[in-house]
Amino acid sequence: MQWLHLGKATGSLELMREAILLVGGQGTRLRPLTDDTPKPMLSIAGAPITAHQLAKARAAGIDRIILATSYLSNIFEPYFGDGSEFGVELVYALETTPLGTGGAIANAGKFLISPDDSPITIFNGDVLSGHDLTAQIRQHVETNADLTLYLTEVADARPFGCVPSDDSGRITDFLEKMPNPITNQINAGCYVFRRSIIERIPRDAVVSVERETFPELLSSGANVRAFVDTSYWLDLGTAQALVAGSRDLVLGLVNSGAVAPHSGPALIAASASIDASAEVDGGSAIGRGCNIAAGAKVSGSVLLDNVQVGADARVIDSYIGENVRIGPGAILRGTAIGSGSTVLAHEQSDL
Repeated sequence: MQWLHLGKATGSLELMREAILLVGGQGTRLRPLTDDTPKPMLSIAGAPITAHQLAKARAAGIDRIILATSYLSNIFEPYFGDGSEFGVELVYALETTPLGTGGAIANAGKFLISPDDSPITIFNGDVLSGHDLTAQIRQHVETNADLTLYLTEVADARPFGCVPSDDSGRITDFLEKMPNPITNQINAGCYVFRRSIIERIPRDAVVSVERETFPELLSSGANVRAFVDTSYWLDLGTAQALVAGSRDLVLGLVNSGAVAPHSGPALIAASASIDASAEVDGGSAIGRGCNIAAGAKVSGSVLLDNVQVGADARVIDSYIGENVRIGPGAILRGTAIGSGSTVLAHEQSDL
């Protein structure tokens, strides 16, 4: 599907097909998992986070995506190439030094080819959501917005700051973290910009869209709209969030076109070897070449490629990197193990 909309100035039909995906973050909270892998390339439910984002964009009719890269930027192109295998055209925009969210958008904006009035979707690279992106884009066009932010509702907005809106759907403020938030609406990390607004963000400068661009648009009288969607949303900023997001994808609590067809309570690569007496359940994702020995149990966990789980070991709600060796009888619960590590027999690791 492709989106057509009526240009405000000319009345001509224009093709909406472009997005920018922000994948330059270092993921410091996820170390050691991100020591040699950028956060958006960490695997959940058998595919990198970025692959799930591309699938979501493609499902909404977006067919040209600019990846705004920085940290370990050389990892992305060998995996995704020109994007043709993923049903999109991919362009790579490198930041040699981190420029913040706004600076990254401006840097990637140099590669946009849509007309100035076109809606351009911006994704944060570390969010998993079930929100209706097609509806967000449609609302942006129908309300002739300069910027439309996807907002979700949380039980406690204090860790996030909040984004209030009025009865007409206009955003009224961007508020920092506070002890008593005036709303439980928060920025959920997906925006639709009028392209001409992106062109106004300074290039080759460190800019935060959250602290600078968005408030400046409000103060200038721009049409800044809220798209509130209370379906599934998860910030993938911690190892436990990665485990939860992977589990929810495998169990179908949130959908992604990047998840391979499967049945049952786990996603298991065809080349994995699992002893008949072992248990694998709880939405676990088991990578290629993994071996799970007799009497072992893996539940609600992510095992990347070539993980060896010894007899009678337990791996519960954990994220295990590639080529990890887990000794017989070891117990891992709610933890993250970096690639190439060895867990000794009967060792215990809990968070």
